[in-house]
Amino acid sequence: MSVTSAVDDVRPARSRPARGATRARSGSGLRARDRSGYLFVLPFLVFAGLFLAWPIVSGLWMSLTDRSLTGSGGGFIGFANYAEAFTDPQVWQTLWQTFLFTVISTVPLVLVGLVMALLVHTGLPGQWLWRTAFFASYLLPVAVVTALFLWLFQPDIGLFNTWLGNLGLAPVGWLSEEGVAMVSVALVTVWWTVGFNFLLYLAALQSIPGTLYEAATIDGAGAWRRLFSITLPQLGNVTGVVLVLQVLASLKVFDQIYLLTAGGPNGSTRSILEYIYDTGFTNYRLGYASAISYVFFAVILVLTLVRLRPTRKES
Repeated sequence: MSVTSAVDDVRPARSRPARGATRARSGSGLRARDRSGYLFVLPFLVFAGLFLAWPIVSGLWMSLTDRSLTGSGGGFIGFANYAEAFTDPQVWQTLWQTFLFTVISTVPLVLVGLVMALLVHTGLPGQWLWRTAFFASYLLPVAVVTALFLWLFQPDIGLFNTWLGNLGLAPVGWLSEEGVAMVSVALVTVWWTVGFNFLLYLAALQSIPGTLYEAATIDGAGAWRRLFSITLPQLGNVTGVVLVLQVLASLKVFDQIYLLTAGGPNGSTRSILEYIYDTGFTNYRLGYASAISYVFFAVILVLTLVRLRPTRKES
């Protein structure tokens, strides 16, 4: 017998762990990892509960009471606030004006953003300058934007009326005429926020395969043919996303209207959110303001589901 085999006979055999013990250790390891995952998620859950879930539940309960900002009231009154909201003409008027603003602002925001992205993507000289110029306004705070346009809209010394005077035209009350004020607010909104849509469209244009354009060029397709046969169809999904985001953002308009017109003239630019704000913080009716908020939330939810249903069918 060799020395090696003798040593092997003397060496104690290594004990192998049983299968059950291995599974127990692996199971405990998984449970430990699960616990560590919960610990990482816990800060988000705490903040979401404090600043999202609790305000939703608290606001829903408040809408069922007659609570006032002065501290009085607070008793349960059931659905009386909702019944009043459905019969309140101010709710329907401000909701209609909110929809009107959404329509006259969303269409140019989508089209102008698309045109700007196409111009940059097709190779304008100094692309970095155009990209910065098109997107820079989106970074400005609303207070700066409204202060700038308040000067531009001045009836006597404003730049817009100065241009009209040079052309021999009568001055316009940009923020004081009922038929013009909402259009003026939409113009401010387009100038301020179109940079975001421009950025989305530009990213989508850069993701279109260049081979599609090369094949179309070989087949003799011109620039307009390539635009309508390749570019626009490829941007269909992005356009759907932009529309949904823009409609939701326009429905929630408040800041620029409040700072430019405060809902005037004669309430012609008053949005539903401004009416909720006035009801809760000017008229001190927090319960009724909460009820209007949930009515408006239901309207937005229905519009979102209607818009997403065709997308799900296509997918």
